Amino acid sequence: MSALVASLIAFGCIFGGTLLGERLRPLLPDHHVSAESKDVLKLGIGMIATLSALVLGLLIASAKGTFDTTSSELKQTSSKIILLDRTMAEYGPETKEARDVLRRSVTSALERVWPEEKTEQMEAKALAPTAGAETVQNKLLQLSPKSDAQRWLQSRALQVSADVAEAGWLLIQQRGESSLSKPFLVMLVCWLTIIFFCFGLFSPRNATVSIVLLICALSVASSLYLIQEMDSPYQGLMKVSSGPLRSALVQLGR
Repeated sequence: MSALVASLIAFGCIFGGTLLGERLRPLLPDHHVSAESKDVLKLGIGMIATLSALVLGLLIASAKGTFDTTSSELKQTSSKIILLDRTMAEYGPETKEARDVLRRSVTSALERVWPEEKTEQMEAKALAPTAGAETVQNKLLQLSPKSDAQRWLQSRALQVSADVAEAGWLLIQQRGESSLSKPFLVMLVCWLTIIFFCFGLFSPRNATVSIVLLICALSVASSLYLIQEMDSPYQGLMKVSSGPLRSALVQLGR
């Protein structure tokens, strides 16, 4: 289920609770809407609202942490790709084929994750995920160093290419997966629905109150959408920037 669909469902449940409360208000006996009853209700709503605010804050912090970590990992991987290309260039012309494979793998990654940003620079044949780094490793192993310097450069290139391959597998694992617990989100939506049901139950029926509650429900649903978007940094509208990887692509082959 996409983040937008899940947020719309949450908004429907939350604002639906408000409408249900407004419908049931005229049916309540007078002693149910007395000042004493409202005081007890306020205490109960306050407790649930506090719990909801804490959970919502934790979810936002967790999702933001996931987004920032992924962005940082992408920058580090881009730096390692440039380092790998420079190391192979220092080794000598024997690594030209491996450098071409590396460039094609970066282009393929950009096309898969950011297809909407395709440019003329990205007209390379697509490679399977992580195939580029593994192919580079195989070609590096086939080299025959002729000096201590080349042996060191080969060893260094193999080490960096292993890090790049690991980052590629990590990207595959992260795409399409969510660290958010679905029961956790369902519970939060239930709490918010109860809160807005009580708002509708004891609020006066007029356009101003209805519009304010509608805006509040939209705000809460928007925060849930934001959480889900940041928790999937390689999908949706809020993707991590492709800038570091594009900068690496420009540097490759020089």
